[in-house]
Amino acid sequence: MKKVLLFTALAAALTAGFAQANEKLVVAATPIPHAEILELIKPTLAKEGVDLEIKVFTDYVQPNVQVAEKRLDANYFQTLPYLENFNKGKGTNLVTVVGVHVEPFGGYSKKIKNISELKDGATVAIPNEGSNSGRALLLLQKAGVITLKDPTNALATPKDIASNPKNLKFKELESALLPRVLDQVDLDLINTNYALEAGLNPAKDALIIEDAKSPYVNFLVARPDNKDSDAIQKLSKALTSPEVKAFIEKKYNGAVVPAF
Repeated sequence: MKKVLLFTALAAALTAGFAQANEKLVVAATPIPHAEILELIKPTLAKEGVDLEIKVFTDYVQPNVQVAEKRLDANYFQTLPYLENFNKGKGTNLVTVVGVHVEPFGGYSKKIKNISELKDGATVAIPNEGSNSGRALLLLQKAGVITLKDPTNALATPKDIASNPKNLKFKELESALLPRVLDQVDLDLINTNYALEAGLNPAKDALIIEDAKSPYVNFLVARPDNKDSDAIQKLSKALTSPEVKAFIEKKYNGAVVPAF
């Protein structure tokens, strides 16, 4: 009887340990740098009883849709302006959990070496999503290329341009497609994660780039019903650990900057 009781107790302990070790957390991320950073902390989370599953996406819509629909637990890819615009447009209520890093947004070209070389009538490619479009136009304004009707409008589109002295022609595309047209346009405004995927180094290759004071921090995002859960909080802590900070600084060499 004692042996049976001992075996039962051990089995229960093992079962409890296994259940804890397999508390699954499914998080959406774009490939670089978000998924790479999540891969780094998987072992840490496993030791804390969280089995992190990373779902990689190459667009900015489905990660939010699937978290809102509870098909995923959280996502890590976006800035607060983008999230706020998405919530407003889609009627969702996603929330930020913690800010992790900044990816300075940049403008690239294979036709010119300096922004001052941009010719009259040049074609400029920018993202077609609200906050990313505004981010690109604000950067162009900072570079002295255009001026906006409202110089602080984070959701600006080409319709909001007040002055365009070089008669630039704007090509609006989904963010993921921007690297593909780099050879076809005079200036290409690309989100850093997609620039990195395309083999570009923002710190070296960008003709114009946001500085370290950029307000566009990339956040871990969840829902109101799970943002305070034990697993999400463990993920939040791991994402803002000294290990992640050192990894970002060493691997991305200024193309990605810790925000904590």
